[in-house]
Amino acid sequence: MPDPTESTTLRATQFFLGDDELAVISFEPMGSPIDKRLSAAEQKVASLVLQGLSSAEVAAQRGTAERTVANQLASLFRKLGITSRSELASALER
Repeated sequence: MPDPTESTTLRATQFFLGDDELAVISFEPMGSPIDKRLSAAEQKVASLVLQGLSSAEVAAQRGTAERTVANQLASLFRKLGITSRSELASALER
């Protein structure tokens, strides 16, 4: 059950089983900062970039090469249909 103080999306699905009518109710948090289309590594990179870290800082924190961060950013930009860090926050709020 979601925290009632958080914004959520409520989904109801209705279906029939024989003569019975059934409904399934599900809750999904809204405003999740990270998009589900992204890999776990891309989500972490996006999170750090949204915190204002540079590629070098992200690489140092993640223990990877700066080029790896650049590749992950390029991949997540492609998946989200954006071209810059400035578009990232807006894209993840949709």
